Amino acid sequence: MRKIIPVLMSGGAGTRLWPLSRQARPKQFHRLGGDHTLIQDTALRVVGDLFEAPIVVCAAAHADLARRQLAEVGVTPQALIAEPAPRNTAPASVAVAAFGAERDPGALMVLLHADNLVADVAALHAAIEAGRSAAEAGRVVLFGLKPTGPATIYGYIRATGDGPVRQVAQFVEKPDLATAERFVADPDYSWNGGMFLFKASAFLDIARSLAPEVTAAAEAAVTGASRAGDLVTLGDAFLTAPNIAIDVAVMEKTDKAGVVAADIGWADVGNWDALWALSDHDADGNALDGEVTAVETRGSLARTDGPAVILAGVEDVVVVVENGVVLVTRRDAPTAVRAAVDALKAKGRSDLL
Repeated sequence: MRKIIPVLMSGGAGTRLWPLSRQARPKQFHRLGGDHTLIQDTALRVVGDLFEAPIVVCAAAHADLARRQLAEVGVTPQALIAEPAPRNTAPASVAVAAFGAERDPGALMVLLHADNLVADVAALHAAIEAGRSAAEAGRVVLFGLKPTGPATIYGYIRATGDGPVRQVAQFVEKPDLATAERFVADPDYSWNGGMFLFKASAFLDIARSLAPEVTAAAEAAVTGASRAGDLVTLGDAFLTAPNIAIDVAVMEKTDKAGVVAADIGWADVGNWDALWALSDHDADGNALDGEVTAVETRGSLARTDGPAVILAGVEDVVVVVENGVVLVTRRDAPTAVRAAVDALKAKGRSDLL
């Protein structure tokens, strides 16, 4: 039986978790809710007889860090594909498929985000196995994640038909609360976590047809890549690729998309409120890390890398002290953190990012 190549997509910036997540060390390289960093956890959940050694897709500046962190948990990637600059998930996905097809057109690849949590690894493996035959037959298989509530920050997939791999009928991007509540009550809807399984050559054929500009740039970047040991630095053609997500460029257009139900205990850890929800709490619902004292405080998150933090008489706030920067925000204002990052960019304070 052909083994599956895990692809750890590690190009995200994690700006909603600023100032912990920064350009030099985004969130996938931090320990959030466990003994390992997120990229280490992602790699460890795809080891064993089912899988080959992983491929990592990351920023060129993070290649050494990714290699070092994986070595700490005994994982040796077969390649690190370095992006000269971020161009969103479509160019990255097509480039890694082109790299895989270059070695073996029939290669099966499963793309996983390196900054997510998965509680049930056995269920993840079962979902991958359930999608294998469809991927071998040329379909692109997504994993429909079981919602834990009516989230408005995730996209949804609507499936039709029967069997282990159902047909994707519709993608819905970040609905309002009333719509999300309706989706959660309907078994045909699941969260779209952006994880998918495909045969390299089949995925490339689909991408060439539906996203020719993306595919031409990504394939040229692989052809023109510089290679040194396990490091594959994509050529400058990558910079000419449209900055577009894989769902928009390919998945929403193809009739070859299937979905496998995946009740795997998935969490995005995409913002401070999500991290609060995943953390251990004291009797007042506070998640505290570092030298933090909380008095008459409820439902708050605070973490510090050194200076003492005292919370007094507040509720549902986030206070983060990290490398000389202090963030104070509300738990229910995740978009405000990204807006703060944009404001710092506008002020030319890249030193804080």
